[in-house]
Formats: sequence, structure tokens, C-alpha cells
Amino acid sequence: MRSRRTTLAVPGSNPRFIEKAQGLPADEVFLDLEDAVAPSAKEAARATVVAALNDGDWTGKTRVVRVNDLETHWAYRDVIEVVEGAGADLDAVMLPKVSDAGHVQWLDRLLTQIERAMGLPVGRIGIEAQIEDARGMVNVDAIAASSPRLETLVLGPGDLMASINMKTLVVGEQPPGYTEGDAYHYILMRILMAARAHDLQAIDGPYFNVRDVEAFTRVAERSAALGFDGKWVLHPSQIEAGNAVFSPSQDDYDHAELILDAYEHSLGEGRGAARLGDEMIDEASRKMALVVAAKGRAAGMARTKRFDPPGN
Repeated sequence: MRSRRTTLAVPGSNPRFIEKAQGLPADEVFLDLEDAVAPSAKEAARATVVAALNDGDWTGKTRVVRVNDLETHWAYRDVIEVVEGAGADLDAVMLPKVSDAGHVQWLDRLLTQIERAMGLPVGRIGIEAQIEDARGMVNVDAIAASSPRLETLVLGPGDLMASINMKTLVVGEQPPGYTEGDAYHYILMRILMAARAHDLQAIDGPYFNVRDVEAFTRVAERSAALGFDGKWVLHPSQIEAGNAVFSPSQDDYDHAELILDAYEHSLGEGRGAARLGDEMIDEASRKMALVVAAKGRAAGMARTKRFDPPGN
């Protein structure tokens, strides 16, 4: 899977921000045609986004465009103009406010039609689905199973909090009066379970106080601990912290790779369990190590320790 530790939101109508984003170390950049673009600027922003995808240097980044939601009159033209104009330089389309599987299926069919018409590889462009209301949460399993193009489920916390009448105006923080546990735990776990059941990535939504990196880090650590793959970032100041939170530590990455080496060595000797120092490892250990190793590899980490087989 593509690395999405940090997913940087960039207004599709702002060429200066788009140019700056190309030099930032976010794993993914999505050029936004939805909330970050005023209604009067949406049509012109499509051309700006197409030019940026075709002419920009996005080396090492996943390139995504967030179109307007399906209930608006902009959505179909967003998809057509962006994919016809820059489909070869686009990795995925983000669809906001997905409340049932039919939304994703609509986008899948439209992408297929455009790809065939333009001679693009059919199915290469992925889909990211934003879960942003109570109906989407209730239907999240069906949404997760809706299309082979689907790569991620993305939490849209602001709209979701509004849809359930959560008593807060601060996106990402605990609502006033909620003093026990985590008000977002069910929401996060519900999205995570649906994503993992269908081999998708799960991406946490943004933290709006962009100057408070300490608070951003605290909130990001919550979803990272559960198993989320990454988080939206709204400002360059959040990128370094997000990349660190959603990457394993060097010690954990090295240990995971050593577990994989030790277990493979054990299987080669006809044993289903092995020892790594004082630690017993087995197939379950291998599966857990694969998760950590995959995150480290996706982050471009390098090993600092090598496996030394017993008896060497």
C-alpha cells in the first residue's frame, strides 16, 4: 500500500500553496476542490489542479484530488475535467461525504468510462472515501466493500461531529463535559475495523488548531496507537510530527525485521517456533512483525541491526 502517514490538504485554487506543497515531506498531497475552494472559484480551480498535476514535481508523493460531494452540481465535472486532463498523473480521487456504497460505485463507473475513453489503464486510479456523517458510519462496512479501487477510508471529523450533534466547536478535541474515556473511540474503531476487514488503509481526520503541534501530536498518537495508517495535516508545521507518530521507532523497526529473519530461519530448519534472544516467537509474532516492518519500509527506514543465526 502507498504510504499515507501524512496527507496534506492544499486548496486547489491557490497556485502558491500548490507549488510549496511539492517541496514538503508529506507522503500524500491532495489538491482540494471541495471545502477549501469558494463556490465562485471551483470551476477555475479545476484547470489549476490539472496544470499542477501535469507540470509539478510530485516525486515520492501520492497525488490525490478531492472532488466535490455527489449531491452537488460540481462533482461530475470535477471528475471528468481532472481525469481527462491529468489522469496519467493522478493516483487517487477522494470522494467526500460518502454515506452509502452507491456513492463509491458511481465514482468507480465514471472513472472506468473516462479511462477507457482516454486510453488510460482501467482501474489504476484509486478512490479514497471520506466518512463524514452518521449514515456513512452505519454503512461503513458496505462502503468498504464497494469497489476494488477503494484504497482508504478517511474520517471527516467536523461534518461527522455536526451530524451527531456533538457538543463541541473544536475539531479533534474531547467535547466539553466528556470526562471519561475518549468520545471518538467508537468512531475510530468502527472505521478501522471496516478498513482492515477489506484490506484498506484507515486515515484519521485533521486537527484544526494548526499552531498547536503538541496537541496535534497527542491526538495523532491516539489513532496511531489503535492502528491507523496516517492523519490529515492542514499546515506544514504538522508534517514532521505526523510522519514521526505514524512511523515505528528505529528500535521497533529493527526488532520487527529481526523477528521476521529469525522466524524464516526457524522454518528453514523445520521448526514452527523460534527464539530471538530471550523472546519466543511464532506465526502470530510474524504477523505482528509484518505490520511494523511494512510501516517502516513504507517510511523509507533503514535497518541498523542484522540477524545473527544461532551457532554463528
